[in-house]
Amino acid sequence: MKRNFVMEPFGESKTMYEAYNEALVELAKENSDIVVLYGDFPRGAVGELFEKEFPDRLVDVGIAEANLITTAAGMAGAGKIAFTHCHGIFAVGRAYNQIRQNVAFDWLNVKIVMCNSGMLWAFMGGSHQIIEDIAALRAIPNLLLISPADQVETRKAVRAITKYEGPVALRLANPPTPTIYTEDLPFELGKAVTVADGDDVTIIATGIMLPDSLQAVDILAGEGVKARLLDMHTIKPIDEEAVLKAARETGAIVTVEDSSVLGGLGGAVAEIVTENRPVPVNRIGVRDRFGQSGTIAELKEEYQLTAGHIAGAVREVIKKK
Repeated sequence: MKRNFVMEPFGESKTMYEAYNEALVELAKENSDIVVLYGDFPRGAVGELFEKEFPDRLVDVGIAEANLITTAAGMAGAGKIAFTHCHGIFAVGRAYNQIRQNVAFDWLNVKIVMCNSGMLWAFMGGSHQIIEDIAALRAIPNLLLISPADQVETRKAVRAITKYEGPVALRLANPPTPTIYTEDLPFELGKAVTVADGDDVTIIATGIMLPDSLQAVDILAGEGVKARLLDMHTIKPIDEEAVLKAARETGAIVTVEDSSVLGGLGGAVAEIVTENRPVPVNRIGVRDRFGQSGTIAELKEEYQLTAGHIAGAVREVIKKK
């Protein structure tokens, strides 16, 4: 099956956060307005690489996520491009009001980097696995929400959101992920990437779930099912044109995400389809449950996030066509 912009085989595994840091340092060399703020996040992960180059452009606010966002808003109001860093659970759980009121409401140029986003964080368990981030943040007006799939897409996303003048939330998953894409990957905010072509069904995936979705495409191809695969790296504004084209041309959709299906990517796609082009939609994601500790493989199996579960959802949705 033809794949677009995909490495065969996949390349080295790397965390999205490593790729993000490297990209941000390069961008900061080009733009003196970029500043970095962080709170309650390992200094070795966020501070060291940037501090070596720009020690006067790095601010540690301590364990104070609401203050983190408010400080960033003030710096953005003074003309800076402010990147904030903290665990995803605390960006949403402790600083939601500040993101809404201080950043999005005033359309300030703050980039909210949510580290360790989604269900797949092995050792921290349900208190730190953030399953409601997509649902909570996509409801805020003016706020873009981006969820890259690997290191290549992460670097391209960081460059794109730096050029974009306005508030953005960037989801970065915790585990190292294989390099999926080649460097010629086109990246445009608000435009899905067609990773694989097919006309029997469409899989719409985001973030760290893209490799599993690619594996599901291969499983289905072995059964004679031609699945289209869309990488929805921009969850808001979602690529409505790509969703409706998929509904029209394939007649059935499966969404795949590492967060709650309640209001998440699956909810966003279902809203578009229901209002414009009704077709069957099955949603792969966390189903109204908190997380728990376990290996990544154990979590994927427990929460039905594996390639096998995705393929199973495709078989079921095709029956509904």
